[in-house]
Amino acid sequence: MNQIEAFLDYLSLERKYSRHTITAYKNDLNSFKDFCSIHYNQEAIGKVNYSQVRSWIVDLVDSNVSNRSINRKISSLKSFYKFLQKTKQITKNPLANHKALKMSKEIQVPFSVKEVDAAISEIQAEDTFEAIRNKLIVEMFYSTGMRRIELINLKLNSIDFSSKLVKVLGKRNKERLVPLLSTTGKSLEKYLKKREELLPKNDYLFITSKGNKIYETLVYRVINNYFSNVSSKVKKSPHILRHSFATHLLNEGADLNSVKELLGHSSLASTQVYTHNSLEQIKKVYNQAHPRSDKK
Repeated sequence: MNQIEAFLDYLSLERKYSRHTITAYKNDLNSFKDFCSIHYNQEAIGKVNYSQVRSWIVDLVDSNVSNRSINRKISSLKSFYKFLQKTKQITKNPLANHKALKMSKEIQVPFSVKEVDAAISEIQAEDTFEAIRNKLIVEMFYSTGMRRIELINLKLNSIDFSSKLVKVLGKRNKERLVPLLSTTGKSLEKYLKKREELLPKNDYLFITSKGNKIYETLVYRVINNYFSNVSSKVKKSPHILRHSFATHLLNEGADLNSVKELLGHSSLASTQVYTHNSLEQIKKVYNQAHPRSDKK
């Protein structure tokens, strides 16, 4: 077993990372391995020095890869070398003193409540299996705030109709329970009846019309297609819908800690990125409530 395979096994068996995350690590490491093989005739990336890593970074920049993506790739490498240190295969991490590339802050503009309602209403007119499924996908994202991969991996037994809860398997196989809106529950019941007619051979909640598990590009296409008809925002993705879920809850006065738990974040710092979108709402409340406000 080579070093990369041993590292990926460590992530899977000991760190309990998801298959999706492990694939991302594998792609990053193999990309660097290919670079070293082509430019330095070196197959074993466990023996590289920082100048070779730096050369790869320059190549990525020249290829117009974003700083965000480059930082993620370097983070994968860093974890790999930490593993090699931990298993005493190397004594020094070549990336120990590396500083991440600067990133311009990208403001994620959430959909408005009006846009979400319009997107859901647009799908309601149809009564086909795909339309019913797609409407449920939009509702599920907006009512639970789950990630795309979390929605794809939902099973039939993830739903507890009696308690109106959905069990979500998040990062590092961490489970959380998220409440289901009554409207989403009704859409679920309607979808499940249509799903049964297909006689699928798997227990994944969301399937294609051929009875197979849905996939990432399909989910992205569903969100992008329906929101393109109701929103002029540049980004129309499942993540923006998750972003909208968090922002709208905060705008309506939800506690930051509660939103953190619903999103499955490990720290408040991750949740706080959503608070900047609530500033206008905060200003509005402030101006209405403060005794010396201009509006008093």
